[in-house]
Amino acid sequence: MPKEIKTPWGEIIPQVSLFPIIYLLFIYGLVYILPYGRDIIGISWFDWLRSEDGPLEWIQFIEYAVSSLLTLLIFIRAKKKKDLNSIIWLIIAFLSFIIAGEEISWGERITGIGINSISNMNVQGETNFHNLPFFHNFLLDPIFEISCIFLGWIGWRRFKNIKAFPSKDLSLYFLFVALFYFYFDVSWASTTQQIRNDQEIFEFLLSTGIFLHSFRNFKKLDFVTNCLK
Repeated sequence: MPKEIKTPWGEIIPQVSLFPIIYLLFIYGLVYILPYGRDIIGISWFDWLRSEDGPLEWIQFIEYAVSSLLTLLIFIRAKKKKDLNSIIWLIIAFLSFIIAGEEISWGERITGIGINSISNMNVQGETNFHNLPFFHNFLLDPIFEISCIFLGWIGWRRFKNIKAFPSKDLSLYFLFVALFYFYFDVSWASTTQQIRNDQEIFEFLLSTGIFLHSFRNFKKLDFVTNCLK
């Protein structure tokens, strides 16, 4: 739970983790204006972070892969496998595995080996499904928006007995992602200039929120607790 913060106006006890705010201030307030990136690596430090196959994308892959393993172990150790809570843990494990695979185009970015029948149809010419035209153009952003609103707001408010949903203090990890995608889509539909697509910057928050949620609950398992004693 976030700690007490002392300010000139008094003490503040936030009910949510403030890391997403600090992270975005760091990215847009510092990294965005860091000099010499083009001289050293050919592009700005900011563009390097948010690039395809950049640091943030690989961190996301690692977080989803680890989350998939942790949540699968949570399901395996559950006493009631048919309980709704257990089933949701299994769904999170499955989806985390799928997203991890999609992040690296199912190994194509590592091995260079892909499936031509898929990559030929793919918006980015890769072996993954989320960039297939129909999914990419019509489904991807709404899925992000709806799922992040659910994970960051509806889940912990409406289903308090289901521990497989992220807790209140992690809500900003998901709500900022929903806000970005909503604003990005609105900028496409409006007469204003379209905002820059900084999806990797924000998707890092989503993967980190899932990872923290998975790791917290994994640590609560009996055999993990005994090992940590």
